[in-house]
Amino acid sequence: MITKRPANERGHARHGWLDSWHSFSFADYRDPRHVHWGPLRVINEDRVQPGQGFGTHGHRDMEIISYVIQGALGHKDSMGNGASIVPGEVQRMSAGRGVTHSEFNHDREGVTHFLQIWIIPATTGLTPGYEQKTFTDAEKRGRLRLVASPDGADGSVTIHQDARLYAGLFDGGEAAVHPLAAGRLGYAHMVKGTATVNGQALSAGDALLYEDEPEVRIHGGDGAEVLVFDLPRLRD
Repeated sequence: MITKRPANERGHARHGWLDSWHSFSFADYRDPRHVHWGPLRVINEDRVQPGQGFGTHGHRDMEIISYVIQGALGHKDSMGNGASIVPGEVQRMSAGRGVTHSEFNHDREGVTHFLQIWIIPATTGLTPGYEQKTFTDAEKRGRLRLVASPDGADGSVTIHQDARLYAGLFDGGEAAVHPLAAGRLGYAHMVKGTATVNGQALSAGDALLYEDEPEVRIHGGDGAEVLVFDLPRLRD
């Protein structure tokens, strides 16, 4: 079964300095149909105004991935890490038994546009950790490049869950297929542009949820940037 999640049906919050779209229940947005998909708990598409951001706040027992689309996202945390994340980079922060951090738009003139992704870890109470890696456009062009995995395969960032995240760029005749093993869930999120995914036309912010399906198929892109999640089912 493949279920489409249109961009305009997501939760939406506007706070002046922040414009945010929520794919899953978050903050004041509550939708019992969209709480999580397997361990995928949050995809927030955030646009932060110049010089603004999220002040120091805490997290616990969550794998947090930041994926910048435009601008520069400044990060500081209680582990002593400080960095600016730009397009092409993927940051992973394992909150584990507790961490605090802040995130600000380091672009003083333009909006910083990014996705914040939360994945429920397989184990709680872990030692907090941090990782940031660069994945070039060439690595993602016309293919799905592994950017996060449980074992750091192919130079991906390491997450504490049996989940894998792929990123790809597609134009024209470029195409990719990602097989889904029996019992696995899939989730495809259109970051920008348009493409045909499993026969459905998707635009920026749209997503497809996969259950008992053999594969994710992408083709016919026009400036398309796509994230594909390969996920386990959560035990009751």
